[in-house]
Amino acid sequence: MKVLVACGGDSPEREVSLRSGKAVAEALAVAGHQVFLEDLPTCLGVVEAARDRGADLVFVALHGGWGEDGRLQAVLEAHGIPYTGSGPESCMAAMDKELTRAVFLDRGLPVPPGKVYEREDAALPDLESLMAREGGHLALKPCCCGSTVGVSLVHRPEDLREARDLALQYDDRLVAERFIPGRELTVAVFEEGGRPRALPAIEIRPHEGFYDYRNKYTSGATEYLCPAPLEEALAARVGSLAEAAHRALGCRVYSRVDFRLSEEGEPFLLEVNTAPGMTGTSLVPKAGAAVGWSFPQVTDRIVRASLEVCRGRR
Repeated sequence: MKVLVACGGDSPEREVSLRSGKAVAEALAVAGHQVFLEDLPTCLGVVEAARDRGADLVFVALHGGWGEDGRLQAVLEAHGIPYTGSGPESCMAAMDKELTRAVFLDRGLPVPPGKVYEREDAALPDLESLMAREGGHLALKPCCCGSTVGVSLVHRPEDLREARDLALQYDDRLVAERFIPGRELTVAVFEEGGRPRALPAIEIRPHEGFYDYRNKYTSGATEYLCPAPLEEALAARVGSLAEAAHRALGCRVYSRVDFRLSEEGEPFLLEVNTAPGMTGTSLVPKAGAAVGWSFPQVTDRIVRASLEVCRGRR
C-alpha cells in the first residue's frame, strides 16, 4: 500500500510530530508498505502531496492545531482521500477540552471538578476562589493544546498568575481542574470489528516533577509500567472507562485515553488523544507491545483498519 505519512505542521507540537512521522514511516516500511514521509505546512499541502504521490491513504502523524482538531480530516474527506484515525467531529471534540468535559459529564463519566474560563474572565480572584474550593491544588491548561504544552500544576495561590498567563499564551480559553493526587495512567484503545477494545493500562512515573513536555519526550526521564500494577477489578474499570470515552466522542480505529487515579483508587478521565504520539518514548507502541504487537504491526493495524473504515463511508 502507498502511504503518505503527514507530519510537521505549525502547532506548538511540531517537533514531536516530526519525530512521530519519522518513527511511523520507518515502521510502515518494515511492515511492507511504500512510504512517503512529508513535512507539510497546510491542509491543502497534505491533499496535494497525497495526490502527487498516488497515496492510497494518509497516515496523520500531525499533533495539535489543524492536523488534529478536525480541519485536516474534513478537508481530506472533502477530497475523497482516506486517512487514519477518527473523523472531523471526534477530532474537534477531543482537541477541545471544554467540549470533552461537556460530553463526559453528559454521559456520566468521571472528570476532575473544575471550570473553563474565557481569557477575559480568568481573573485571579476567581481562580483563587476555585482553588480554595478544590482543596488548594489546581491543574491549569490551555483548552486546545496537547503534549502538556502550557500546563501547570499550582499548589500555591501566588503561582496562579504565572500559570494562567502561560496557559493563555496558547489559547483564549483555559481549563482549571482540581489536581487529583495519586497516579497517572493511560490506556490505548483499538477497535476490532467496530468495537473498542482497551489494551493494558500503562502507569506513568516521572522521575522528577509531573508528566510535562520534558518528561514525555526525554529518554529515560520517566518510568513506564505496562501493564500497570492494578488490581484486576480496577484494571477492568479503567479499561471500561477508556472504551466508554472512545465511544462517547465517536472516535474510530484507535485512540489513547489519559487518566488520573486518586489515592482512594478512583479513576478520573482527563482527555482523549485521536492522533497520539508515535515517537520512541510514546505510549501506544508500549501498549501494543504488552499484547504482543511490534511497532510495525501497530502501524499496519492502524493503516488497514482506517482504510476499511474510509471505504465503508463512501
